[in-house]
Amino acid sequence: MSEKSSNSSGSDEDVDPESGQPVELGGVLSKWTNYIHGWQDRWVVLKNNTLSYYKSEDEREYGCRGSLCLSKAIITPHEFDECRFDVSVNDSVWYLRAEDPEHRHQWIDSIELHKAESGYGSESSLRRHGSMLSLTSAASGFSATSTSSFKKGHSLREKLAEMETFRDILCRQVDTLQKYFDGCADGVSKDEFQRDRVVEEDEDDFPTSTRPDGDCLHNNNGSKEKLFPPASPKGMNGIDFKGEAITFKATTAGILSTLSHCIELMVKREDSWQKRLDKELEKRRRVEDAYKSALSELKKKSQYGGPDYEEGPNSLINEDEFFDAVEAALDRQDKIEEQCQSEKVRTPRLTTVPLGDAYSTIGTHRFAKQVEEMVQNHMTYSLQDMGGDANWQLVVEEGEMKVYRREVEENGIVLDPLKATHAVKGVTGHELCHYFWDTDVRNDWETTIENFNVVETLSESAVIVYQTHKRVWPASQRDVLYLSAIRKILATNENDPDTWLVCNFSVDHEKAQPSNRCVRAKINVAMICQTLVSPPEGDKEISRDNVLCKITYVANVNPGGWAPASVLRAVAKREYPKFLKRFTSYVQEKTSGKPILF
Repeated sequence: MSEKSSNSSGSDEDVDPESGQPVELGGVLSKWTNYIHGWQDRWVVLKNNTLSYYKSEDEREYGCRGSLCLSKAIITPHEFDECRFDVSVNDSVWYLRAEDPEHRHQWIDSIELHKAESGYGSESSLRRHGSMLSLTSAASGFSATSTSSFKKGHSLREKLAEMETFRDILCRQVDTLQKYFDGCADGVSKDEFQRDRVVEEDEDDFPTSTRPDGDCLHNNNGSKEKLFPPASPKGMNGIDFKGEAITFKATTAGILSTLSHCIELMVKREDSWQKRLDKELEKRRRVEDAYKSALSELKKKSQYGGPDYEEGPNSLINEDEFFDAVEAALDRQDKIEEQCQSEKVRTPRLTTVPLGDAYSTIGTHRFAKQVEEMVQNHMTYSLQDMGGDANWQLVVEEGEMKVYRREVEENGIVLDPLKATHAVKGVTGHELCHYFWDTDVRNDWETTIENFNVVETLSESAVIVYQTHKRVWPASQRDVLYLSAIRKILATNENDPDTWLVCNFSVDHEKAQPSNRCVRAKINVAMICQTLVSPPEGDKEISRDNVLCKITYVANVNPGGWAPASVLRAVAKREYPKFLKRFTSYVQEKTSGKPILF
């Protein structure tokens, strides 16, 4: 898994020095898609506070397949998987896996950096948008004191002290004005007294004519006469500036006193509302906690079927739920298969069963020695009677069919060997083994396979096959790569029947490497068939009524991953008898009315 990025961690190097924004990060991450396809590699891009993904880097020009805004995203590193982390926004959850823990740490740091740089609370957002309060204060002409008060959140009592300061300043200003007014009044009184003395002296020296209204006129020699009457007590000297100042000060003090009472009432009301607010905040906190808890439970239910609910020792689904889910999925598959079988019209295949001599020789391919060892082991151990072995438990008995199990566990993984015996009339061992081995007719009777292909043909009797099985949620999807060989074992005693055998065992091949999409299972399976013929009556020819085939089927399967033991054993107990019935019925149908091939 490769990864391309222009940053490596949540440091200062992650920020563009010119724009002040986090730089873009892109690379390949595994993303959980759905139940069928599991983990898939996707090209993921982190840019401008948005996480987007594309099917591949080459398809970026066609647009992203999905994106998440990281402003309210929650990034959760997985508790057990060191390479995995989850990104969730409300009900949308992305399950992501990095190449290694170091890359996961890099992605988490970069996402957190982009998230921190989003919104109005970050340093870069303040550089972009500025301080709204300072701009408004400057435009409105607010004083520095008022602005700082709002910024710092001063209380009403501090504002009252501020008003007391203004009151003291106002009183000092009034005192200064009072002194000025007193000085002016004294100056006017002195001028008035001096003018009265001058007028009295003039009246003694010169005759004057007086008008009825008391105004003074000019006399004959042009001297000044008194034109205005003496100032009355109601004139300038009658204004009591000191009294007016005292009244002004008293009025101001009354206003300030009233304001003080108002402020005291507001403070009392503020205390009352603060208590109510504290109660409401506590209620809100409890409601938010309950909401988060409910949302968490809802997310668990809404994401039911995600990777956390897959099989594994850390699965969030318990054993009973796991069993019920598998049982329900198998029931659905059975119904679908029954419907398909009732609607399907079988097209006759022109398949010919090769003669037995072609399968009685040892091959010369590179796996020939391994095939021969497997054949000899199955002929030695698989045909042994289980009556004297207490480790084998009879778990199913239906007519001629018996299924045995021996419980084996290794590192917590169930590896129970299974052995089934059956007897089928009307078919031979050659015919049964041929249809079991022939890949051309595999899909006609095998219903658990999603797809398969022949990776390599080693010889006429040996092929390497890769096949994927249908997903049964919550179990992971399985795939198998195995060598399948068919052999005819000649009897050493003329009274004993010949034995036909098909063995399938896991191998490795460069053309079918394991992937994240499926869990690779390991198998060692054999179908061993012996044909018994009862003599016909009289001179009649042998018919299929005289033929009986004894089947021994053994299976050793390593599922490749952890799943509850009770589930695996229950599935095996249910599916193996159905498989044998389905397969033998198919062979009986295919060979009915055709010549017997021994």
